[in-house]
Amino acid sequence: MKFSLYLPTGLGHNFAGYSDPVAAHETMTELARAADESGYETVWVADHFVPFPPAPDYIFESWTTLTALARDTARIRIGQMVTGNNYRNPALQAKMASTLDVISRGRLTFGIGAGWYEDEYHAYGYRFDDAPTRLRQLDEAAHIIRSLWTQPTTTFEGSYYQVREAFNEPKGVQQPHIPLLIAGAGEQVTLKLVAKHADACNVQVSPQELVRKYGVLERHCAALGRDYSSITRTSTSYCILADTDAEARAQVPPWAPMVFPGELADYGLIGTLDTVRERIAAYEAAGVDELLISFHDSLDPNAIRDFAKQFIRP
Repeated sequence: MKFSLYLPTGLGHNFAGYSDPVAAHETMTELARAADESGYETVWVADHFVPFPPAPDYIFESWTTLTALARDTARIRIGQMVTGNNYRNPALQAKMASTLDVISRGRLTFGIGAGWYEDEYHAYGYRFDDAPTRLRQLDEAAHIIRSLWTQPTTTFEGSYYQVREAFNEPKGVQQPHIPLLIAGAGEQVTLKLVAKHADACNVQVSPQELVRKYGVLERHCAALGRDYSSITRTSTSYCILADTDAEARAQVPPWAPMVFPGELADYGLIGTLDTVRERIAAYEAAGVDELLISFHDSLDPNAIRDFAKQFIRP
């Protein structure tokens, strides 16, 4: 199992109290470089414009941030966890991804989701449709994006998006195309969209629940004639290392239930080195190929390095 960094860009009020935006950005760069040098697989960033919950704290836009990180790092992959489909036209997103894949010399994983942050939609003037509509929009968008990455021209007449004889050159560096990740745990629609369109998925639940969710995905793959093993399975966890399990559990933030289903302290990377080693083994046994880690000490590059020394094989 590979390990990746969920890079703080401000969604969780990481930069509250900062008065210098350049210093905040340089902190993100330092964190990404620490992950690059320590053997992490990918540095992932959220695609949001407003912190959660809304407040006037610094938050950095994902695509421009990743473009800078493509030049500020050397080896590590980069990606969105995940870009909001409704924030940009899908044909434009395909072009942006192709360009970023070239800039990064083939290190991009393109993550996309149906969107969820209603306050942000309204603040920035986007229409917030109901969940079934947003998922149907995501279905059409994924079709357009993959076509623009693989076909000479793309024409698509959907209920939500229309593309007419669109060219996309260069298409990127990676072959046969940039990997497409779809995030979400919905069993009836989202995981079916993964089986239909995606090269990777992200499901953010406990290891025990991951076993069930991956089983649902495998059944969708079988129904569509898709090779389940061709899909990279990722999940996200939260890390608090301490001398005792009780000390680590006491530091679980109060917002955790809004982000991580169930009791995070019972399955996250929270506890002593031995406990965290057991939790890692549980994620791996559940079938996770790549585990994204959000660190409690989110702005401390030493937290990234210390974890790598303990758990990432050289």
